[in-house]
Amino acid sequence: MNSIWDSWKTHFETNAVRPLPEMAAPELTERQRFLIGKSLAIFHVGESGEGRIARDIDDAILPGVDDVYRQSLKLFVKEEGRHARILKSAVLSLGGTLLKHQWTDAAFVTLRRLLGIRFKLLVLNVAEVLGIAFYGLLSESLPAGPMKAALTQMCEDEASHLQFHAAFFRVQHERPMAAWLLRAAWWPVVTAASWLLIREHSAALDSLGVQRHVFRARLQSLSGEVAELMKPLPGALSSCGAGRTLPVP
Repeated sequence: MNSIWDSWKTHFETNAVRPLPEMAAPELTERQRFLIGKSLAIFHVGESGEGRIARDIDDAILPGVDDVYRQSLKLFVKEEGRHARILKSAVLSLGGTLLKHQWTDAAFVTLRRLLGIRFKLLVLNVAEVLGIAFYGLLSESLPAGPMKAALTQMCEDEASHLQFHAAFFRVQHERPMAAWLLRAAWWPVVTAASWLLIREHSAALDSLGVQRHVFRARLQSLSGEVAELMKPLPGALSSCGAGRTLPVP
């Protein structure tokens, strides 16, 4: 019997066989290397911590959650682990220091555990918005080279992740109250998280000439697109890069 998640499982399986991209730091000033390395080290902590949800999904009984979805979600987690390895390589190439813990990541973990599996996935979707906004603006601003290419690929992956999670939230409309609560929670959570992201990472982008209002606008645009994607009718995300549209697999 076919599953609505078959194409997503194939998508993640195809991505899983990609080799890790080459990595080398571009020509940057000492200050730029420090600030970008610091920000990527924080993102590295976040990308390394998604394993618990892959275990939790095995016991979840929710609309749309079948064995193929469970396999797809676990492949998504593995892809996030790949991102963590890429970020580790980027931080080290910049001469930065890897972190074991970061208070913003701890806050996200606490938030994810509050209200069950659906809320955990909502918070993961917020993290994807933050990643796309930062990786996208950073990759657009860096000189051409391996780091720029690796971050662009990660940004495209994260945009697909948003589509994957949005498909899950659309299926939740089989339970109208749960779907309404998830949509109601979206804007408060993503707004608070965006404020923290700007506070933590605007210096790195500013060092490359990306002003804070541009960062804020990218976050707001992405957040609005995801809010639309969570509605029953499918959509497509277009804000990973400059006018790039990513289809649903």
